[in-house]
Amino acid sequence: MQEQKNPPGLRDTNVGISPTSIPIESMIMEIRGLQVLLDRDLAVLYGVETKVLNQAVKRNVERFPNHFRFQLSEEETVKLVTDCDRFESLKHSSSLPFVFTEQGVAMLSAVLHGQTAIQVSIRIMEAFVAMRRFFANHISLFQRVEDLEHN
Repeated sequence: MQEQKNPPGLRDTNVGISPTSIPIESMIMEIRGLQVLLDRDLAVLYGVETKVLNQAVKRNVERFPNHFRFQLSEEETVKLVTDCDRFESLKHSSSLPFVFTEQGVAMLSAVLHGQTAIQVSIRIMEAFVAMRRFFANHISLFQRVEDLEHN
């Protein structure tokens, strides 16, 4: 799991946060080798409570196979809390968080309705595409840094 910095404007509470002011790229994390978004971050972006987002998914669970959405293990959650202080409240949560891959985020647009859901889904998909382009355009630089670290 990569260490995460707090996205500007995002704290443990959703109060007073404009979803359009949050850079989505800063919310995307790598867990289990996949780029994912945490359910609580998606809830902020969609302007709903995390519980509401997860209930909508549970009502449509057949649309979300394990490679679209999965629940973090207790160890992964502890690491997430340790690496990123904005997830401090997860330490005391009674349930383990879910994360969504790009495909899971795309499927969310089918179960969350309304103009906001459409616009947020578009922004999230564009963020995933932008990150893929960035990595593709800078792969040689990443390889050189990795070579330097191993020598």
